[in-house]
Formats: sequence, structure tokens, C-alpha cells
Amino acid sequence: MQTQDTICAISTPAGRGAIALVRISGNNAWKFAKKCLAWRSKKLSIVPKRSYFCKFYDGNAVLDTALVTYFKSPYSFTGEDLVEISCHGSLYIQKRILEILIDAGCRYARAGEFTMRAFMNGKMDLSQAEAVADVIASDSKYSLSLAMRHLHGNISNAIKKLREQLLQFTSLLELELDFSEEDVEFANRQSMRKLMADLHKEIETLVHSFSVGNAVKNGFPVAIVGAPNVGKSTLLNALLNEERAIVSDIPGTTRDTIEDTIVIDGQIVRFIDTAGIRESQNEIEQIGIERTYQSIDKAMLVLYMIDISQTKNFNNISQIDDILKIANFEKKKLLIIANKIDLLEQKTSLPNEYREFEIIYLSAKTKIKLDILLDRLKDFIISSTHSEQVLVSNVRHYEALKQALNALQQAEIAFDNSLPEDLVAADIRQVLYHLSEVVGEISNEEILGSIFSKFCIGK
Repeated sequence: MQTQDTICAISTPAGRGAIALVRISGNNAWKFAKKCLAWRSKKLSIVPKRSYFCKFYDGNAVLDTALVTYFKSPYSFTGEDLVEISCHGSLYIQKRILEILIDAGCRYARAGEFTMRAFMNGKMDLSQAEAVADVIASDSKYSLSLAMRHLHGNISNAIKKLREQLLQFTSLLELELDFSEEDVEFANRQSMRKLMADLHKEIETLVHSFSVGNAVKNGFPVAIVGAPNVGKSTLLNALLNEERAIVSDIPGTTRDTIEDTIVIDGQIVRFIDTAGIRESQNEIEQIGIERTYQSIDKAMLVLYMIDISQTKNFNNISQIDDILKIANFEKKKLLIIANKIDLLEQKTSLPNEYREFEIIYLSAKTKIKLDILLDRLKDFIISSTHSEQVLVSNVRHYEALKQALNALQQAEIAFDNSLPEDLVAADIRQVLYHLSEVVGEISNEEILGSIFSKFCIGK
């Protein structure tokens, strides 16, 4: 992996703008930049972390005027000498500056190479480096907040704490192995078993937090389900404030899931309009109904709709029972939406068997009391996200933590069955290995290349 050469790239988005930023990083960053720059005073001594107004030369001609900032190693983003040139946003100027720098000896940076160098030079661990990409990609208040927490070491600190506890545990086991012939016991077995149980709980909590963390990052999935023609597509259109789904009085109009997103109180919410749940011999409709149940399984919140103007729909309590059996509602919530109150001649309530669920009465067509549903969605988002719990949102972290949990379970089984200490220690070392994968203490060039290739050029 090349880290000795000096790299350059444009760090602002592609296209024309008022200002563009060109970055140079490496041992010769200032040397190459200085070849192209000139100040009013030749005697000027450049002070790191200050910006200087200067001219950028193309041969003997002035190409542009720019602000230049020099960051001396190790006090820079990459941990190397770093120069940032803020020039005008002309596409020609940007392209020409890169060409001049490359002719001077720089190399054009690969995707994510600046952040990779920051990781390689110990400016951040791998979970923080990945958080840089999440900050750039964040498109809501909550996803940005979560990404910033990870960037500031939220995940790193949690993993560090777990590793310290595991290292203490395994060091005692290793010590006993060194004195195995003397039959010495350096740690109380009951205390060690309690430590393993505590670690199990902490890692399991991190694994389970992925459902919420992933929702914060990519949008809270909310499934709109119910019998045909109860107003699911009308509700979707009302929430999105546009005609996103086809609305018809013909039952079974929606035969596949339709998804779209809106931002509620700074959080992306991903609504999924589903096919109506009913008995059907139509093969295509059966596929749609199957996808409805798949959407219910993936959703964090299920809006079950009932046409309150049709008393025959009150018998659909059996459908709710089926949904509760199929989906795991320990980690999600079901909300009853009693729709079409605009068609009622007098106030009507659902039967008592529905009372164990939270019910919202509204009209999706006229948007009467739609604000009540929106407020309830805000409450759900706040209750799901406002906590001090560390939230895992990266799939790679999730997979590594699951493997760490599996290895710890194997260690617990070995410990409980009084298997030799070296077998328990081997399982604990596997736990440490997978935790180290999260923060990049154990990695290889192939994994790093895959991670940083998803970054934009210049970051």
C-alpha cells in the first residue's frame, strides 16, 4: 500500500461553483505547492494553520488567485503534510491546477485515500473513518447526529471497554496455563463466569441496536397494511402530499409494495404501501400478499388500517392475530388506523377486542386528524432514538459483533462444561479478534480497499 508518495485531488463536488478546494497530502505536499504559488512579499514566512492569499501560476502566467492553508505533519487530517488550495470554481481552473500538480510530481488520489491515510497514520480508527463517509452521506438530522457520534468515538469507546475486559479475562486464563502443572487458580471461577455473562449482555445489546441504528441511517421502515380497499394507498399519498400510489375503488389495485420517504422531525421515514391481505387464488395477488408479510417483518412500525365505515371490517381482528404471530413484535409496534371517518353519519368506535392496541381515527382522503398520526410518528421516532445507548448502524460492524457474540457463547459453553482452559482461551481470542475487526486493529489491504473505495475522490 503506497503511503510515501504525495497525492492530490479536488475535494469539492464535481461541477462548477463559486469556490473549489484542491487538497495535497504527503511528505512533499508543501514542496510541490510552493512551486506554483507566489506571494506579494517574497520574505513572507509561512505559518501552519493560517490561510494566505496568493497567486497560482501556470508557467509564467497567473492561472488564478487563491487562499492557501498549510497543515504540518502530524497536525493535519491525514497526519501528513497537507495543503488546501481554495480556488475559483471554474472547471478549467480546477482541472489545470491538478494537471500542474501532477506534472510537479503529485499522484492523483484514489477514492477515500485521504481518509485511509488518516487511518493508517493513527488519526482515527476504522469505525471513525467509516463514520466520515456516513457524515458526508447523511441526509437527515438524526442520521447526521448518529454519524457524528460514531466519528467522535461512540463505537470505538464501547469496543475499547469490551476489549479491556476480555484482555483481563484471557490474561488470567493464560497465566493459569503457564502454571498448569502447579494447579494454581488465579481467578475466582464465579467472578469469571459473571464477567462472561456481563460481556455477553453488552455485546448482545450492541447487536440488537442495529435495527434502530440502521433505521436512523437509512430511514425508519413503516408498513401500511390491512384488507383491500381500506385506504392504504390514499394514506400513503396523504402522508407524502402527492399522488404516489394509484387509488381505486377496485379491491386489489395495489399488488406490489410501493415505497417512498419523507422527513418527519428531522428523521427519514420510509413508508411501504402493501397489497391488501385477503384470501386469493390469483397467483400474482398471492405474491403481493407474501411481500406484504415480508414488509411487516422488516418494518419497525406497522400501521394496520381498517375501514371504520364498514362494520364487516370489524371482523378483521383475526388478521391482526395472524400478523402478530408471523412478525416479531417485541422489537416493533403496531398501531391501528381507523380510516374513513368522513363517511360516518355518527361517531363509531371499534369493538372492545381492539382496545389492547393504540387506535387513531382519521380520514386519509380529507386528511382529517392526519396531524394526530404525524404527531404519533414523531413520538415514535423520539422514543426510538433519544437514548444514550450506542447504536450500531454499519453492516460490517454488525456482522463482526455477531461473530464475536457467537464466539463468546462457545467460550461460555466450554467454561460451563469445565473444558480445558486453553479451549476457553481460544474462544476468547476469537471474540477479541472480531471486536478488533470493528476498529481496524485487525485488517488487511483487501478489506480496507473495499471500505475506502466507496468514498468520494478527495476525501
